Amino acid sequence: MKSQIPKLPLPASLVGSEIGTFTEFTVTQRMPAIARRVIAENNFSLNINESLENLANQLPSGYLLAFRDDTGTDVGDWKKYLEPYKGQRWIDIPWFFAETYFYRLILNITNYFQSSEWQGVDPFHLQKSQGLNTSLDAIIALCYQVNQWLKDSQKDGKINQNILITLLHFALWGNRVDLSLWSAFESDRSNFDVENQKDHILVDDAILVTELLISSRCQQVDFVVDNAGFELICDLCLVDFLLGSGVIKQIRLHLKPHPTFVSDAMIKDVYDTVDFLAVSHHQQVVNVAERLQAYIASGKLILGDDYFWTSPLAFWEIPESLKQELADADLLLIKGDANYRRLLGDRHWDFTTNIASIICYLPVPVVALRTLKSEVAVGLQPEVIEKVSKFDSDWLTNGQWGVVQFVE
Repeated sequence: MKSQIPKLPLPASLVGSEIGTFTEFTVTQRMPAIARRVIAENNFSLNINESLENLANQLPSGYLLAFRDDTGTDVGDWKKYLEPYKGQRWIDIPWFFAETYFYRLILNITNYFQSSEWQGVDPFHLQKSQGLNTSLDAIIALCYQVNQWLKDSQKDGKINQNILITLLHFALWGNRVDLSLWSAFESDRSNFDVENQKDHILVDDAILVTELLISSRCQQVDFVVDNAGFELICDLCLVDFLLGSGVIKQIRLHLKPHPTFVSDAMIKDVYDTVDFLAVSHHQQVVNVAERLQAYIASGKLILGDDYFWTSPLAFWEIPESLKQELADADLLLIKGDANYRRLLGDRHWDFTTNIASIICYLPVPVVALRTLKSEVAVGLQPEVIEKVSKFDSDWLTNGQWGVVQFVE
């Protein structure tokens, strides 16, 4: 029986009051800027905009704002989550809690759940759609390649393991266009060479992952999805190849039930993305869209969401019902920095800590695909840490370094 919590004593949580850290920078500068972008990119009422500006002003040194009742399914849960932190400053509470509450509070302020003209309006929609449009050239190139790989695999009747490794690397580096860290309007972040990025993977268990994928032991894969935009395209191309080649029989995508972390993907974002591909003027892109539509229609590709994914809870606090659902998978593929932080409880683990000793609570093999965008990391060799630290002082947070970490 798997342990319900990590085997090791839990270190302290990351908090925004840690001077000079990326956590402090996020709570005091990045989060206020995100709140103000919501004002700039939407046509909300003066009332709503004033509340968003107040939120932005409170973050650097002010206290948690009250959460008024709305009609969101998770209201009761949030009241319980907030209880231990009432009367505390944003910078003094665990960072993961501060961020998840910040994004939930934005929806609360903008009447996302209320019966109003703003009901269901994604405050980050503009950036998500812009993220797709700015990546079009990369999308066309990737879809062309996936179509070719599928033809080759069907013709040869066997799977080239190197193709799977490359697609895993695409799924890893797609995270580098995460819109909560980089504005979609600045430049096209999707234009990079995966081959040249291999030297930037600090732990690469891709071979072990692909060996499991092509074995008879692996029939179902569950993806815990991270961002919409080009990253989601990369994920869907991996899904397309796994299902289209017959390597995997069924895939489930676990998505967010509402907007959060700017670019995190919801079920609606998957449909919007497939629609975006389907109306492309490029046949190679349309081909991918048509296969994805067929997978969804046939039940080979299942889309689901759960409020756990937008909660402030650590992964080991996962509800039993969702844990049992994940237990049906033969491999759990976890995407992105925020999901990685949830896996580790967003705590100050020693970077050399064995990752298997922490995530021993999950009932299935796990692979984490993550580009580093926070000061949380485990499973690294001391010599790797020494080398990368000399080469790049911001290696933990600038999104230029990644891990593919497998725990059987």
